[in-house]
Amino acid sequence: MSGPLDRIMVGSAPDSWGVWFPEDPRQVPWERFLDEVAEAGYSWIELGPYGYLPTDPARLADEVDRRGLRVSAGTVFAGLHRGPSVWEATWAQVSQVAALTREMGARHLVVIPSFWRDDRTAEPLEPPELTGEQWAHLTKGMERLGHEVKEAYGLDLVVHPHADTHIDTEDHVERFLDSTDGELVNLCLDTGHYAYCGGDSVELIENYGERIGYLHLKQVDPEVLAGVVRDRLPFGPAVRRKVMCEPPSGVPELEPVLVAAQRLGVELFAIVEQDMYPCEPDEPLPIAVRTRKFLRSCGA
Repeated sequence: MSGPLDRIMVGSAPDSWGVWFPEDPRQVPWERFLDEVAEAGYSWIELGPYGYLPTDPARLADEVDRRGLRVSAGTVFAGLHRGPSVWEATWAQVSQVAALTREMGARHLVVIPSFWRDDRTAEPLEPPELTGEQWAHLTKGMERLGHEVKEAYGLDLVVHPHADTHIDTEDHVERFLDSTDGELVNLCLDTGHYAYCGGDSVELIENYGERIGYLHLKQVDPEVLAGVVRDRLPFGPAVRRKVMCEPPSGVPELEPVLVAAQRLGVELFAIVEQDMYPCEPDEPLPIAVRTRKFLRSCGA
């Protein structure tokens, strides 16, 4: 153990309970998620897909407060590489999530770029590589979104590199960071997605520390990942193969990531997100309890 990681605020998210959609009969009811995430020893949560948790701020505040929980962030998808024509629809969606996020006292909005292939069928929706013009749309669009979200809602925008999106590999992540203003937009580094796409989280934190605004903690099973790459699986089917696994059995090692983050000298959320959609209802809680215990053993 490396000593107390007192700048790291650990939490979990609906994702670790197999929740990907606002409504889905295969997902645990939201009340059960809130009960169990508190029981597992977490004090911070994310909102998850908008509409999964109650969207009435007073009701949600009551439900969260009485379980001793607090909200760290909201999440939204955006396809800003498509240019100015998608701005209004994007802003309408973002505003809804940002308003609830602010009402919950959170300070971060996590933005995931839209997928380039269908998550269920693997059908390509767009090319995996952006043109120069699309990169310009993406970077300028995210900067504008960061500015507007800060102005209207007082939230910090953190962009989440994600498998099967245009911000995924080390090259794409570095290009995005090099092309954007850290005053307007920073990164939500998801250790699992970055490893899934071949990146080194510790290296990224050491090289771009001032741009790391938020962390998602997850691990990849290297053996399953090798099969995913071989079979060219999209992310959804890869998750069903259990490519994302319970710590500490996968990669990257989380303690060095947390130590590197602690060294940045700023407070950072580190939200556990073990992608496991769909899953048996009784599966998440024991994993969450063990994961929280493991993170405590790392000093977090």
